[in-house]
Amino acid sequence: MTSSNDTRARAVADLTEGLILASVEVAADPERVFRALASKEITDWWVRPGVFDTREWTGDVCAGGRWRASGMTRGEPYVQEGAFLDVEPPRRLVHTWEGAGKPNAASTVTYFVEAINGRTRVTLRHAGFASRDMCNAFAIGWETSLERLAEILALEFSLDHQ
Repeated sequence: MTSSNDTRARAVADLTEGLILASVEVAADPERVFRALASKEITDWWVRPGVFDTREWTGDVCAGGRWRASGMTRGEPYVQEGAFLDVEPPRRLVHTWEGAGKPNAASTVTYFVEAINGRTRVTLRHAGFASRDMCNAFAIGWETSLERLAEILALEFSLDHQ
């Protein structure tokens, strides 16, 4: 039996294909999870302590809208940005991911959000990595970030249900 505190995310990198698949089950409904995926709340969970720290996020969450995130990575400032390709609340969110000023190096992130037994499963597919090292590093980062998302929403869920 899975408890509401079980925040174990899993990520697998296919280094040959340049593809990451990751998933986590979250103690929240799909609408709440989708809001966390598509809002400034990203700054709370889109992190890998000591490696990747997102501090600012803006986005126009609609097909064709743009997003931009900035923060610190290994002591240096970074900027990531992209465009929303598909927005289907609360089930699916697709956006490109590119370093600022590097649109030709874009990869694509797809979140699938589905209700399962009173919880929500988030399945992430991040495709388009040219570098095996980057693909592997992002897999570790996605696992950490999705675990953080589950921890935050589990705490919120437990507070709401006391």
